[in-house]
Amino acid sequence: MSDALFWHRLHFGFTVTYHYLFPQLTMGLAFLIVLFKWTAVRTGSALHGEAARFWARIFGVAFAMGVVTGIPMEFQFGTNWSRFSQFAGGVIGQTLAMEGMFAFFLESTFLGLFLYGEKRFGPRLHLASAVALWAGSWLSGYFIIATNAFMQSPVGHTLGPDGQLQLADFWAFVLNPWAVWQYLHNMTASVVTASFVVAGVGAFWSLSGRHRAHASLALRTGVLAGLVASCLLVFPTGDRHGKLLAEKQPATLAAMEGLFESKPDAELAIIGQPDVDHRTLENPVVVPGMLSFLVYGSFGSTVTGLDAIPRDRWPDNIELLYYAYHVMAGLGTLFIALMGLAGLQLWRGRLETSRPLLWALMLAMPFPYIATTAGWMTAEMGRQPWLVYGLMRTAAGTSPQVSAGDTLFTLIGFSGLYLVMGILFLYVVGREIAQGPGGAHGLIEGAEHAPLAGEAG
Repeated sequence: MSDALFWHRLHFGFTVTYHYLFPQLTMGLAFLIVLFKWTAVRTGSALHGEAARFWARIFGVAFAMGVVTGIPMEFQFGTNWSRFSQFAGGVIGQTLAMEGMFAFFLESTFLGLFLYGEKRFGPRLHLASAVALWAGSWLSGYFIIATNAFMQSPVGHTLGPDGQLQLADFWAFVLNPWAVWQYLHNMTASVVTASFVVAGVGAFWSLSGRHRAHASLALRTGVLAGLVASCLLVFPTGDRHGKLLAEKQPATLAAMEGLFESKPDAELAIIGQPDVDHRTLENPVVVPGMLSFLVYGSFGSTVTGLDAIPRDRWPDNIELLYYAYHVMAGLGTLFIALMGLAGLQLWRGRLETSRPLLWALMLAMPFPYIATTAGWMTAEMGRQPWLVYGLMRTAAGTSPQVSAGDTLFTLIGFSGLYLVMGILFLYVVGREIAQGPGGAHGLIEGAEHAPLAGEAG
């Protein structure tokens, strides 16, 4: 336990996982807020306008938490991973700076304008501020994804005479095919998270008999957006990303699937327990030939197994990688099933009276967070033992002067601080949900209660 590398990895893994609980909600909510506001402007619906304002308040709380938890994570590039920063900073510094200086300020500025500028702007300019908020949020996400994509599949760089990476082709770096498909997959997942939250809150209101008009709107919006996004998460975004793994990181794909032997007609493992020592998958439930078909479009195609890859290039923790991937894939399948059933009941006009399904939607709110966490664990553990794939090993990127004790001390401090912040976040958001869009902070324009009641009827 005195291994400094272990604590550096755990420290960054903890902070980035905790931090991402908030951006995945805000990025998805930004899209849904635009839908609410656009409908309000197009139809004159006071209900949709108030829904946009309510979810913008939730966005604001989550955005503030994302900023507070994201800043220490950025500093860790220098405190815990100084050799990595020195080696790759000439490349990834471009997108990290763009995210911080451009997208972040765009996002925060237009959030303020949306929250406090409706009376001054009028409906159309207020809609424009919502679109700008969405653009800033998603642009910020792209710069971060482009940074990670370079670590997964480095392009657009050259090795300088000092042994450090330099940016050779900016557009090749920014438009990395890995970044494009990883970004689409990630943004779709953020819409899934936000949709489940919106639908879950709508289910809570419906079950408790409160805010019925808003409950109905939240259920419709969350279920429909969640169903579409859950399907897109599997195809084409997840499908294409899997094909890139087979091309660029065959060891990662083999470990994710528990495929220890290269073979044609490679089976898709539904469940099983990988035994790395004996290089086998125990108690497997598989679909014969399906992995070959999904990766290459042909059942007879050979999929590379771990036997064809040098042992020192295998992912560090194959067992955890395998289970993280299957948790992500399994939950993604359940998301489609749940939202598909809810969509069917919505079409029949029975969703709001289907109490078991409403309970399922409400209790399902945490599961997209689990799925996205498992997905990022899959991506990051799959890249191991590399920090920059094929160019720099993880063990070579740490700060040699920062000891295991120093790292553990700050990790304990961060854990306590983040626990307090998490409780505060849940309290504030819970209070907003309990008050609802028409609570003490709702009806900002002051005269919308009568139209809202008319729509509810």
